[in-house]
Amino acid sequence: MSTYGTKRIVSGAHYGLRDWLAQRVTAVLMALFTIVLLAQILLTTKPLGYELWAGIFSQQWMKFVTFATIIALAYHAWVGVRDIWMDYVKHVGLRLTLHVFTLVWLVGCAGWAIQVLWRL
Repeated sequence: MSTYGTKRIVSGAHYGLRDWLAQRVTAVLMALFTIVLLAQILLTTKPLGYELWAGIFSQQWMKFVTFATIIALAYHAWVGVRDIWMDYVKHVGLRLTLHVFTLVWLVGCAGWAIQVLWRL
């Protein structure tokens, strides 16, 4: 008995669907956060200033939602930028350097944003 053709072995990272779904979920979370924040700003009679912003972010539920949104934003950005580096930067050493730089930068930005949030 003979076999015809070759068996195709698909290789790669195998995270396309997971990252596609993560991009959509994080985008929806960020959109909902924007709507909630805009509603709180537009539906108030207080003047737009520090007191209003401090009041909005002093509520524990808003701190939690903002924290989740910051993490979602960082992950959303990581998936997008990582895909750009993987698609367009062919030199492995440069691509690794850009990945590390991107991760450090995103973690730093998320940490700074969380620090600002908890100081309010």
